[in-house]
Amino acid sequence: MISTQLHELGMAEAATLIRTKCLSPVELTEAHLKRIDAVESRVQAWVTVTPEAAIKAAKKAERELMNGNYRGPLHGIPYGAKDIICTEGLRTSGGSQVAPDYVPSTNAAVIERLTDAGAVLLGKTTTTEFAYQGGEPPTRNPWNLSHTPGGSSSGSAAAVSAGMAAFTLGTQTFGSLIRPAAYNGLTCMKPTFGRISRYGVFYASWTLDHIGCFTRTVEDTAITLEALAGWDSRDPATLPGEAPRFTSGIDRDIRGMVVGLPDSFFLAEEPAITAAVESAIEVLKSLGVQFKRVKLPDCMQEAVAAHRMTMRAEGAAYHMENYKTRADDYGSAMREQLELGYELSAVDYLQAQRVRTVFRNEMMRLFTEVDALLTPSTPTLALPGYKTGSPMFNGPFTNAGLPAMTIPIGIEASRQLPIGMQLAGPLMGEETLLALGSKFQQATSWHRMSAQIH
Repeated sequence: MISTQLHELGMAEAATLIRTKCLSPVELTEAHLKRIDAVESRVQAWVTVTPEAAIKAAKKAERELMNGNYRGPLHGIPYGAKDIICTEGLRTSGGSQVAPDYVPSTNAAVIERLTDAGAVLLGKTTTTEFAYQGGEPPTRNPWNLSHTPGGSSSGSAAAVSAGMAAFTLGTQTFGSLIRPAAYNGLTCMKPTFGRISRYGVFYASWTLDHIGCFTRTVEDTAITLEALAGWDSRDPATLPGEAPRFTSGIDRDIRGMVVGLPDSFFLAEEPAITAAVESAIEVLKSLGVQFKRVKLPDCMQEAVAAHRMTMRAEGAAYHMENYKTRADDYGSAMREQLELGYELSAVDYLQAQRVRTVFRNEMMRLFTEVDALLTPSTPTLALPGYKTGSPMFNGPFTNAGLPAMTIPIGIEASRQLPIGMQLAGPLMGEETLLALGSKFQQATSWHRMSAQIH
């Protein structure tokens, strides 16, 4: 007998029940669709929900299971995809009025991989316009409906937090995975740049865009990362060769690992965040982790400026043809960013890349001293209203292409808002982060807490 409500099951737990035929993919999909019916009007996480297609896919997954064709731990697991990720035959608007009725003829690479893994697509989740800052959707934070869920992957984070999907796809160009995951009490990995193909995803910035998944646990994050990672000839930025078995990484021994605590930059503005991080450090110390203060590169502020310049220039280039003829269809915040991009010169852009190269190399040198870095995931709690919050604590690792992961470490009591801890590692160092996060979650229960939607 399953005592937990089906929409509250973790992915790994649901996968075990499906594999052992104690739970039907159809039952699980129906439970999430019922949850959408119950809370979506208050959370507003979805652009499009496709119940008929989802049930059809779930029935196919069930038939395969009964015929002995089990595809793995994502078989029959319901998920959502951010609305900049192309889905064959299903509208992909990018949160914009530029092409609000665009229906792709092919799937993005990540959708292909999830389909091959047997996952069940429930629909498309909200985003800021083309995943930029500005053009915020109406999506609410399930923990406190008067607050933002963060962005740009607003709907993806809120949908998992509210129990409307087992996991969701999102993207990050500055802080759009880690920040909303932290705001919504979720676990999320922004992997090494190039780990996951961006083929079929609307670009915000060619050299900054990353794809990741919102989940409840580190184990679930490892499962999704293992399914999505790998080389793809259609995205020249993808890393060559076979991806690691990330689910094996969660069992690594963390005793004796050295974690760096940055000496500057990552200073939270709210005492509740600082206190939660200090408590999390004590938990990791009790698990045998050692800590060391580390000095960040001197060029942190220059790197932030180069990051913004790169995003504006590459975004302007990507949108150039549409902007020539449809500028008025872009929102005001998006137009402002694109205009700033068009004002940049080739010299400006190349100097920004030089700064980024120096910064990346200096960040990599930190990992000759430590196995990982630990910081707050965000400088503040989720803000009231619709502004999606500051991505400043996430940007350095996006800029350098280094893996970073957030895990929940507390709740601010008066506003009932989650707090996250960010772990970052060297290039291709996801397994270290998964091991640290997994051991932390085995020793704590923050990841088991759920939003109570009122």
